[in-house]
Amino acid sequence: MNLHSAERRLIDMTIEHADLDALIDLMAHALPVDQLLFKRLKKRRLVLRDKIAQLESSLRPAEPA
Repeated sequence: MNLHSAERRLIDMTIEHADLDALIDLMAHALPVDQLLFKRLKKRRLVLRDKIAQLESSLRPAEPA
């Protein structure tokens, strides 16, 4: 697999999304919580989710009507 292929980027983004999920879960239960950092991480996770969905749809072949 090419290191710069779309499939590889998808794998990397999926791993980063899972890492952010775990970090956000940990932070949600920590006291005190840095609210600014917490919001930035959640926003980054949402952006990644959108990019993952976009990349997945571009990799999927179009279904015939």
